[in-house]
Amino acid sequence: MTYNQSQLKKIAEESCLKLLSVKKNVNYFDFPFKHLFVDEFIPKDLAQACLNNFPELNDSDWDASKDKDIEVKYRTKWRSEFDAPDGIIDVVRIMNSSIFLSAMSKIMGIDKIIPDPYFTGGGLNVTTRGGLLDVHVDGNYHDATGLNRRLNALLYLNHGWEESWGGEFGIYDNTGDTCLKKIAPIFNRLVIFDSHDKSFHGLPDPINFPEDSPRRSIILYYYTKESRNADQILINEPHSALWKKRNLKDKKGNAVRDYD
Repeated sequence: MTYNQSQLKKIAEESCLKLLSVKKNVNYFDFPFKHLFVDEFIPKDLAQACLNNFPELNDSDWDASKDKDIEVKYRTKWRSEFDAPDGIIDVVRIMNSSIFLSAMSKIMGIDKIIPDPYFTGGGLNVTTRGGLLDVHVDGNYHDATGLNRRLNALLYLNHGWEESWGGEFGIYDNTGDTCLKKIAPIFNRLVIFDSHDKSFHGLPDPINFPEDSPRRSIILYYYTKESRNADQILINEPHSALWKKRNLKDKKGNAVRDYD
């Protein structure tokens, strides 16, 4: 199904009403860092269109991470919205729209959020059987704009998920030592969470998804000019993702990085 502008705007408005209706300690939580989830976030046929239009893994769109101890997955190499496939770009537009930004800002308590038109690290993610993502905190700085990363949003697209498959979104304490909660990556579930130096998360155990049905998601990042709150900062300088198994260093063994 193809959606026109007015239809997409209506979907954005209706989906964001669901986001604005989250309930504290039901599907919105402050501890150990702010996070929420919304089920059946967008119309089922639109979510299915996203799934149907994921590129094949042998496509040149993908960048494969093969750091066996910390990150084994695929992500797209988008540089603008024009790289997003038909059938997926409509959902990206919804999640980057002012309607979504305003709703997310209100719920998460962060003003003046903007999306990333460069899709630095954002886009589509696929993890095949045996893949993993070590416990980590995300990078804090956006080179192209000089802005501070504040929020992550993920839309999961996994039909028939079973607990034995693993691959839940793990939420950890503020040292990354203890998993406090797992959120199942079920089809059409939106997850939003604060991104800062104490928001440890990951899926460190190799997943057991079916060979013909890998773990799939859309992940987008959001930024503000304003820096993170002081109690969320461990490193003031720009840094990449810092990994628990690497003693809170990045893939190059550094705690901070060069930046433009």
